[in-house]
Amino acid sequence: MPGPSEFALVLAVGLVAGTISGIVGFGASIMVMPVLVILFGPQQAVPIMAVVSILANLSRILVWWREISWRPCAVYAATAAPAAALGARTLLELPPRVVEAALGAFFLAMIPARRAVAARNLRVKLWQLAVVGALIGYLTGIVASTGPISVPVFLALGLVKGAFLATEAAASLAIYLSKAATFRALGALPSELVVAGLVIGTSLMAGSFVAWRFVLRLEPVSFRLLMDGHLLVSGVTILWISRP
Repeated sequence: MPGPSEFALVLAVGLVAGTISGIVGFGASIMVMPVLVILFGPQQAVPIMAVVSILANLSRILVWWREISWRPCAVYAATAAPAAALGARTLLELPPRVVEAALGAFFLAMIPARRAVAARNLRVKLWQLAVVGALIGYLTGIVASTGPISVPVFLALGLVKGAFLATEAAASLAIYLSKAATFRALGALPSELVVAGLVIGTSLMAGSFVAWRFVLRLEPVSFRLLMDGHLLVSGVTILWISRP
């Protein structure tokens, strides 16, 4: 386990990550995962991040509780949660360096993928949301986060600002609960990693409560550049770690 100074670093990154993800709806995992990979290794970092993500999404739900759109949330979670459990099982069968390389490549690939989805200005129906939920849920079980994919999907439902942040968070909460429960059942999330995830997660929760003041102020162009920057830096960092 990392020492106090390493944990302090993760908490500082978590506070910043929680603030940013509280503004734009995702990005916490993209910022925190490289630090967790460095300190814990990829096979421990992903289970820890599942616990961290539970608290991060819970905080956004608490901030915007009254604006949650429950119907699309339930449709999405119904297929995404079991698919996430299957993805988590797949992850545990992969070699550590494959996991590192996959995480880095995934983050980099999300830059053009996010732009392509946003450019099409798609509108998603509820039955399509169930199909997409299964695909994203499975991917989320394997990698730390699929926010760059799921965010455009929920925006395509016509949700904006607090309603978008809360509904996406509530749907994602089901995924990460399923993912963490699977890791726990398979022995990949022992008590010390649960405690680490809870401690780190509190910093992200604090960031979410700071973020609500800035939600209405962020320009769309700044949002896109901010997320692409996170994806680029995190992807390159993890790929560098995974080199032979």
